[in-house]
Amino acid sequence: MVIERTADEFVIRIPVTTQVEQVQDMIDYLRYKELTSTYEISQSVVDTLAREINKSWWEKNRSNYEV
Repeated sequence: MVIERTADEFVIRIPVTTQVEQVQDMIDYLRYKELTSTYEISQSVVDTLAREINKSWWEKNRSNYEV
């Protein structure tokens, strides 16, 4: 992988042998970082939200995992 910096952007060159899923994961992460860079929120608020989301997901999908 090669990373270059120009006057107004970064250019990232990734070998064609890299799995597409890995590239997409990296792009998704960079997009997430870009979108949340101006947020000011505590980790405890994030943790609470994550627990609520997980609880809601489990309630909707529990029947798919019951034996």
